[in-house]
Amino acid sequence: MTLRTTLAATTAIATLSFGGAAIAAEHSETMKIGITQNNVGVDSYQTTYEKAFIAAAEANDKIETVVLDAGGDVARQIAQMEDLIQQEVDAIIIWPTNGEAVIPAVRKAFQADIPVIVTNSNIAEAGFDFVASFSGPDNITQGARSAEIMCDKFMDMGIENEAQVVHITGQPGYTTAIERAKGFEDRLPEVCPNVTVVDTQPGDWNREKSQKVMEAFLVKYDDIDGVYAGDDNMGVGALNAAKAAGREGIIFVGATNFAVGYEAMERGEYWGSIYQSPVDDAEAALQTAIDVLNGEEVPFLNYFDTPKITQDNMGDYTKPVF
Repeated sequence: MTLRTTLAATTAIATLSFGGAAIAAEHSETMKIGITQNNVGVDSYQTTYEKAFIAAAEANDKIETVVLDAGGDVARQIAQMEDLIQQEVDAIIIWPTNGEAVIPAVRKAFQADIPVIVTNSNIAEAGFDFVASFSGPDNITQGARSAEIMCDKFMDMGIENEAQVVHITGQPGYTTAIERAKGFEDRLPEVCPNVTVVDTQPGDWNREKSQKVMEAFLVKYDDIDGVYAGDDNMGVGALNAAKAAGREGIIFVGATNFAVGYEAMERGEYWGSIYQSPVDDAEAALQTAIDVLNGEEVPFLNYFDTPKITQDNMGDYTKPVF
């Protein structure tokens, strides 16, 4: 993705409308864009996203950025939002730590005439009126596609009428986790109505915790045919537990195809996932903020595509860098 090099001139006024309110924002030659991220250190996706965001901003001499990380702490993210408002940045990008809890801070930015772009994981619907645009993946569709991947594999194996599945979700309260779970749980009964989800537990996006969750599942259930994890980091944690327990023949399906997931697919141990690039994610968020500040029309839900990837078609995709 190439960022535009020509932005608003010193005295230009960009007029935009979102949430029913019209905002006129004066911009100097340089646009100052602040970002508060969820938790850069929690996984390689978020680490790669931050690096890509900084690189994209540095490639454009008309952009000044303030890059912050909440470290998974809602209170810290709210304080960062307030700090960016005090700095009078031209736009704020937020990767929410919690889709409900950040709404009051997003509202404050809206009231200060600062457009907010939500990135990667949306806020709750109650806050939509205060947001200029969401830039990121369609997580409900991702969950649905993961269900289709799993069902297709069960049909190939001839177990679609008896298969039992366990589900490892992301962090409770986190919009991406909620939406991917909903997409999977809604779609699976449509495509494989006789497959049973026997248990669901959170893995908090953490590989080690997900391994412990899977260890407990393996003790509790003698018959597990499939595992759906909300991302490959958790999925590989579950795979590691199954390998350690000597439980074979389980179909592992994830989302956000991490390098570890791709490698496990190469080894034939992990069946499929959803291909999602943190570089595309970061660049799309920055470009959406630029477009909004330039007064261009952008979709409220500005999704980028995230296709299915399995052992059958993985040769069409490069190994993720995260």
